[in-house]
Amino acid sequence: MVTELQLGKQSLAFEKPVYVMSSACIVGQKEGEGPLKDTFDEVIEDPTFGKDSWEEGESELMKQTSLLAIRKAKLKTEDIRYLFAGDLLGQLIATTFGLMDFNIPLFGLYGACSTMGEALSLAAMTVHGGYADTVMAVASSHFGSAEKQFRFPLEYGNQRPMSSTWTVTGCGAFVLSKEYGDVMIPGITTGKVVDYGVKDSLNMGACMAPAAADVIYQHLKDFKRQPEDYDRIVTGDLGKIGKEILCKLLKDQGYDISKVHMDCGMEIYDDPEQDTHAGGSGCGCSAVTLAGKLMGELKKGATNRILFVPTGALLSTVSFNEGQSVPGIAHAVVLEKRKNA
Repeated sequence: MVTELQLGKQSLAFEKPVYVMSSACIVGQKEGEGPLKDTFDEVIEDPTFGKDSWEEGESELMKQTSLLAIRKAKLKTEDIRYLFAGDLLGQLIATTFGLMDFNIPLFGLYGACSTMGEALSLAAMTVHGGYADTVMAVASSHFGSAEKQFRFPLEYGNQRPMSSTWTVTGCGAFVLSKEYGDVMIPGITTGKVVDYGVKDSLNMGACMAPAAADVIYQHLKDFKRQPEDYDRIVTGDLGKIGKEILCKLLKDQGYDISKVHMDCGMEIYDDPEQDTHAGGSGCGCSAVTLAGKLMGELKKGATNRILFVPTGALLSTVSFNEGQSVPGIAHAVVLEKRKNA
């Protein structure tokens, strides 16, 4: 049975908006030296965040960012009914060890670098459905832990091709509620796994761009909108190469997003100064850009409506070493400045 909440093939339009009560973002030193440095809540220079390993450090990063978001919402941990959270590590160990002491029911999520979009989508659906009054959506990544798991330990000192991206050390956390907030989520479009057969794990932009194009195209069709209906259409971490592919794929479908498109991976670093090549990546890339820069613009009214589309490359060391391609996925979340805010 299709209801009025369901739009087209993949979208939902909420009858009553879900509100973002607060957002928080904490990043590492390299991110704090980049162009968005003034938009982050905290910059921590210690890459282990006071712990004994990269992985433990990422758990502490997620814990501290989540606590900050709760404090900014003027709530306590016991006020949060559900957590929707994820990271890049095997079995979500950053999330598990970082959030277990909160004693809050947890949905652990893995959508690769699209996890922030997945978390926000499920959190908003839960609030709108009446299953919770207040929930959290959280996602993190860490350069050291991700490189160690997916590529090479940092000590190896391997050369990186110009198509590669730099995994962001950062975490973004959001408190969602039906009660109030300066920013609201009126709808979402859930993405599909899209595989164009790309096998280059050091060219994430090419792997993920087709999935981003697919969900943006479907969103515009489902909501009967044009790119200019948005102040920004924001992808997660396609980088320079992925951006070119995305814009071409959508132009072939009759949509020119070039004037409103922004990629978080291209915003977070200054490549000539920081040597990050194609841009930033990781769950934390889109999460901290949204929690900082984009939420700030929405609250101030500098933008009134954005389409947030974090992108993920669905690979593992197992699938890659067995010669599999790298499929992509992306999820779209509409964020608007609250009316009369």
